Amino acid sequence: MKTGNTEIIVKQGDITEEDTRAIVNAANNHFFMGGGVAGAIKRRGGKSIEEAAVKLGPVEIGESVMTSAGSLKADFVIHACTMGKDFKTDEEKIRRSAASTLKIAQDNNIESLSFCALGCGVGGFSYKDSAKIICQEIFRYLKQTQPLSLKKIVFVLYDSKSYEIFSKVVDSYLGRLTDGLKHGPFLTVDGIIDYKGGIVLVERLNPPSGWAIPGGFVEYGEQAEEGVVREVKEETNLDFIDVKQFKVYSKPGRDPRFHTVSVVFTGSGEGEIKAASDAKSAKVFKMSELPSNIAFDHRQILKEYRQQTTDHRPQT
Repeated sequence: MKTGNTEIIVKQGDITEEDTRAIVNAANNHFFMGGGVAGAIKRRGGKSIEEAAVKLGPVEIGESVMTSAGSLKADFVIHACTMGKDFKTDEEKIRRSAASTLKIAQDNNIESLSFCALGCGVGGFSYKDSAKIICQEIFRYLKQTQPLSLKKIVFVLYDSKSYEIFSKVVDSYLGRLTDGLKHGPFLTVDGIIDYKGGIVLVERLNPPSGWAIPGGFVEYGEQAEEGVVREVKEETNLDFIDVKQFKVYSKPGRDPRFHTVSVVFTGSGEGEIKAASDAKSAKVFKMSELPSNIAFDHRQILKEYRQQTTDHRPQT
């Protein structure tokens, strides 16, 4: 895939054999290089890589540092801190480490960079979710950085299963994003559904994780009202009726992936609730008992919705 002057490649292989200017190591924040990709890099490139990295640590999880690559074909190793000594990681840590890796590459005029699967392996994170998060941060880098230093970004996966997952995500997901690179921000729709004495939220299957108002991207040739009805049906199995436009939300940063503008609608749900599409589950919540983990700016949207419905409640 090529977007602008940057080529993006997915391949199966050994990242220690890559001859890009820099390779990425999924590191702990103290930079001890034991097993996994880190151990392979130390065995092939030499202990000097670990020694140089350790001198730069510890750092906050999500930060990255760069060292020489010892006897590897690459010139540098960028150590992306996806976890601490407890080997636990999550979406936010992987997102920050991917972003800081790209920043270091840009700041040091690195022209080519090879990524491993951040957070997987000992971190136990999903390959699919890791791929999406890294793609989101690459998209943000391509969108917001000028001039770009990176002319080639390579995803290197060791086994066939992880390669197939990354290949599919990069081709379908990042491909769709970069196709719209010149046409952002992206238009989305969300539906606040009044149903059985509460409102319907869906638990997201893909990153960003958490509960969210049902919704998604407006498709080419589709009206926003048609889009929200379709998305509600796809994610909850409910028919969205009595649909009215509520507000538009467009603040940059409201979506951690990229800049989105959302038209939010209100209405009622009819039918039997059932999660589908990219929703892991769908559930009815009372406005006073919302879940703690709510994605995007949807907690603020629901707060404003609750305030408006309270203000318009008939006085007795």
